[in-house]
Amino acid sequence: MSVPTRLSTAISRQAARQTLPAVRAAPLGVQQQKRTRADASTSHAEFNSPFTRGTSGKKDTTVIPSFKKYRSGSETNNKVFQYFMVGAFGGLSALGAKNTVQDFLVNMSASADVLAQAKVEVDLASIPEGKNVIIKWRGKPVFIRHRTADEIKEADETKWESLRDPQADSERVKKPEWLIMLGVCTHLGCVPIGEAGDFGGWFCPCHGSHYDISGRIRKGPAPLNLEVPEYDFPEDTSLVIG
Repeated sequence: MSVPTRLSTAISRQAARQTLPAVRAAPLGVQQQKRTRADASTSHAEFNSPFTRGTSGKKDTTVIPSFKKYRSGSETNNKVFQYFMVGAFGGLSALGAKNTVQDFLVNMSASADVLAQAKVEVDLASIPEGKNVIIKWRGKPVFIRHRTADEIKEADETKWESLRDPQADSERVKKPEWLIMLGVCTHLGCVPIGEAGDFGGWFCPCHGSHYDISGRIRKGPAPLNLEVPEYDFPEDTSLVIG
């Protein structure tokens, strides 16, 4: 390639480089012009956001939209209905709990035959003075003694403070003439014999325990006095044990 050719080629390339930015800039200007026109055509549109305060257009995210048109009835009626439903469900729950507890207690309670043995009524008019009667209560023998005046005096004059199981006669009887005790020896559970022993009361032949006329242990291996059960006198001639 000759020198003049090379020179003309270089001049052409230099001219092309100078005109290329102008050509490229033209479309950007057109686009910018189009965007400006679009913005100008929609600048009058407005959007009222529920999260704006007043006419300043400043956003405030603490503003809560109003939902009044979605409410059903007044606030007082709604509260009355809610209170009624809570009270109704509470009453039904309490009733169900009561029935459950009642059924459980009925199932756990004693049967009729057991309740029949829970209390025993005795006619005291049939027991003469100075005699013993043995009855059965809850599977255990019960001694009923109609004491004489001399026996009551003897029981009262005994120095009970020095006994193995110290207990006054007045603490063991509700009526001085009637002595009611369980007929079970406090040693090994044998049944003592009435009107026997060294003290005129009861004697256990199994191991030689002697009880006085008040049922207190006076001699032998038994550690305690004969037990006094729960009893009452609904009438003068009637005794209820249990």
